[in-house]
Amino acid sequence: MDFRNRLYVILGGIFIASLITSNLIFQKFFTWTPFGIYTFELSVGILPYPITFLVTDLISELYGKKKADQIVISGLVASLFVMGIVLIANAMPQTAWSPVNNETFNKVFGLFGPAVFASMVAYLIAQFIDIRIFHFWKRLTKGKHLWLRNNGSTIISQFVDTASVLLLLCITGVVEWSRLPGLLENGFIFKIMVALLDTPLFYFGVWYLKPKVHEDPDEKTWGYHSFKEEAL
Repeated sequence: MDFRNRLYVILGGIFIASLITSNLIFQKFFTWTPFGIYTFELSVGILPYPITFLVTDLISELYGKKKADQIVISGLVASLFVMGIVLIANAMPQTAWSPVNNETFNKVFGLFGPAVFASMVAYLIAQFIDIRIFHFWKRLTKGKHLWLRNNGSTIISQFVDTASVLLLLCITGVVEWSRLPGLLENGFIFKIMVALLDTPLFYFGVWYLKPKVHEDPDEKTWGYHSFKEEAL
């Protein structure tokens, strides 16, 4: 397997691992007050989730929209598979000597149906929006302004993701409607911060990897320039 294909597999693995981890750990919440300015109340599931958008942006830039869509679908299939395994494991009765009893296992891994449904629907909507906005800006700017398509696509899709999952959780009764504004504000501000902070990583990834990969079929159609020109 050549470097180009190995990199695609590795990025796909990071994407799927981040997505599944988010769904497994989302039931724990934490508070965080950076610099004493603003206090966040967030699910720990939000910590690895923004990585998925950085990865899809990298794949979109290096391999094109089709390959990015394939990773999103793979992530959905992997998530549903893992959720099925968890549900089966949760239904299995414990032994008398099991270090983890049924109640503890169910409390940690007994994912509530509507919560998983909300997460998967929001995931699909947000990821496909992210990919399409990314390529819209890429076409519009003829491959220039990496920061614009990276942040523009991620910030919009992250808002859609946060709003979608919270609305579905409220509609299904998992979260009280009174908590919607606060959770939406907390989640979206945190994701904007992460999107801005990961921009240097995106630039570095494109700068270092594009000469080694350079497979995006859209670039052949649009007649792109060097990375230095695109970054302007």
